Amino acid sequence: MLIPLVGALVVILSNASAQVPEPNVSPWQKKALTPSEQKERQKKLDDAYKAATKNIPDQKSNDPWATVRPTTPQR
Repeated sequence: MLIPLVGALVVILSNASAQVPEPNVSPWQKKALTPSEQKERQKKLDDAYKAATKNIPDQKSNDPWATVRPTTPQR
């Protein structure tokens, strides 16, 4: 009688404890950045993105029906 009651209690408590957030105590945890550091970091990311997008060559249009269509519209 006591064993099923203890088993049920363990199941209930284990489910309840899974819902409580644990603090992140990882030694690799990143520190929170100050707003000025965040702006600086975001500016560097934006500049890197702009530089990377400038290096992409222009794509010519891919129209598989270009040779099938007439060059002048028919009326």
